[in-house]
Amino acid sequence: METRKKKLPIGIENFEEIRKEDFYYIDKTGLIVELLYNWGAVNLFTRPRRFGKTLNMSMLEHFFSITGDKGIFDGLEISKEAALCEEYMGKYPVVSVSLKGIDAGAFETAYQMAVNVVTEAAAKFYFLLDSEKLNDYDKAEYKCLLDKNMNEGILNGSLRRLSGMLEKHYGKKVILLIDEYDVPLAKAHANGYYNQMTTLIRSLLGEALKTNSSLKLAVLTGCLRISKESIFTGLNNLKVLTIADERFDECFGFTDNEVKALLEYYSVADHDAEVKRWYNGYQFGNVEVYCPWDVLNHCDRIRSNPNAQPENYWINTSSNDAVKRFLEQSANAATKREIESLVAGGAITKEIHQELTYEEMYQTIDHMWSLLFTTGYLTQRGRAEGRKMKLAIPNLEIRDIFVTQIMEYFKENVQEDGNMLNRFCDALKNGNTQDVEKIFTEYLRKTISIRDTAAKKEMKENFYHGVLLGILGVKNRWGISSNREMGEGYADLLVEPDTQDVGIIIEVKYAHDGNLDAACKEALEQIEYTKYEDDLADDGVEKIWKYGIACYKKRCRVMRF
Repeated sequence: METRKKKLPIGIENFEEIRKEDFYYIDKTGLIVELLYNWGAVNLFTRPRRFGKTLNMSMLEHFFSITGDKGIFDGLEISKEAALCEEYMGKYPVVSVSLKGIDAGAFETAYQMAVNVVTEAAAKFYFLLDSEKLNDYDKAEYKCLLDKNMNEGILNGSLRRLSGMLEKHYGKKVILLIDEYDVPLAKAHANGYYNQMTTLIRSLLGEALKTNSSLKLAVLTGCLRISKESIFTGLNNLKVLTIADERFDECFGFTDNEVKALLEYYSVADHDAEVKRWYNGYQFGNVEVYCPWDVLNHCDRIRSNPNAQPENYWINTSSNDAVKRFLEQSANAATKREIESLVAGGAITKEIHQELTYEEMYQTIDHMWSLLFTTGYLTQRGRAEGRKMKLAIPNLEIRDIFVTQIMEYFKENVQEDGNMLNRFCDALKNGNTQDVEKIFTEYLRKTISIRDTAAKKEMKENFYHGVLLGILGVKNRWGISSNREMGEGYADLLVEPDTQDVGIIIEVKYAHDGNLDAACKEALEQIEYTKYEDDLADDGVEKIWKYGIACYKKRCRVMRF
């Protein structure tokens, strides 16, 4: 009988729970060693979402905290560092807060959420009310930190004041952990109260990190490095560790060896190549890493169903707004070509600015390249030369997000070309092959095409099929069937104009060798072979146009009989 395997920690962000409840854990305690040996008083880690930031913060909290069971570190890498563990493990009061949940449509609600974060953090230390080290004034101050109606002055100084009380009680300086510090700023920018939230976060962090004499060490995480002028004004002891930094490069995300060991443990090692193609490819510093969220989710799927195909687990965890907004800005031909090159598996060189504010992110297309890089939609290839970096789409999963958003963008904007598309539909209905070919070619030149060299032929045909479907959608009174069962096979597209005297069958082929004529003939032969027209004839349609449409990159050929 097979030994019962450890549980997969999907969505588990509490380090103690993972260690005590028999979850599989990929050892990232090397982060603690590196943090203590390469000392920085205030450390900011910027990583894309779903790369284990919160779990690592939970690990730091459990390591340093005076309370809690330190046995959860037994057998892990950090346990080999006897001197470090002796000096730091379980020796400090820890204040740990997450700003991840501050997500509101208005500043007043967001402010109340920030107050709740602080009162919950303060409530963990309720014993301070009985502390012999604190005087009556200190205890009155502490009660203010439990008040849900605290004013902005008290909120701004709350983390600094709490640190001071803990230092008094324990006689030890404080470790401060702030997870996802920039989420409130992202939400504020999206909802129109950015300046108010910037002022609040700047004051809260300024007092906690800059004027806090009780601070031993602080660690912050976020998606973006917000420019120093905006949030971290005057904070001279800030060490920023971005995805481009070779320090801590293996501490977030899974390495190739870690993923191989995981797949081996769950007896799904034969899926290694597909997991690599879909979820690897992010370059942090000098190391290529996988997105942990995807690896764990896919491993879970293939354990129960070995035939399960890779899918996009990332797309549902965010709006993917960065890609959407980027495509909306990509009207010029040069940017279109660059996007097409990226989707085709190529790399492009851009100057990257990692220290933007949320207000600046969408201002120019140049800033948006930087945003796509810092949020994980693009990754570095090779070494940077100053600010210049070679950028590429990391893997098939992120490519799938680009393709999905490109098609969505195409569908949303298709109505803008109403005149051109109506001419296309009229030519199609009238059997005017020359105009169908001319207008479709013209339209392909305008769109962002998807011609990934790694994609299968069917995938490429699906793109052109989707474009045709989008164009025909302008005729909302026409009957359009996609891949409908007809005769002895499936027609790519069956079109029934509202006049009902004409039926149109379209078969799309991708000319992978560039021979458009041969692909067109193959499409027409398929229509003949499968007898698609029999169903239309049975319905009394007298005139049936059968079109073969062959595409290659931005060229097409149209034939009919």
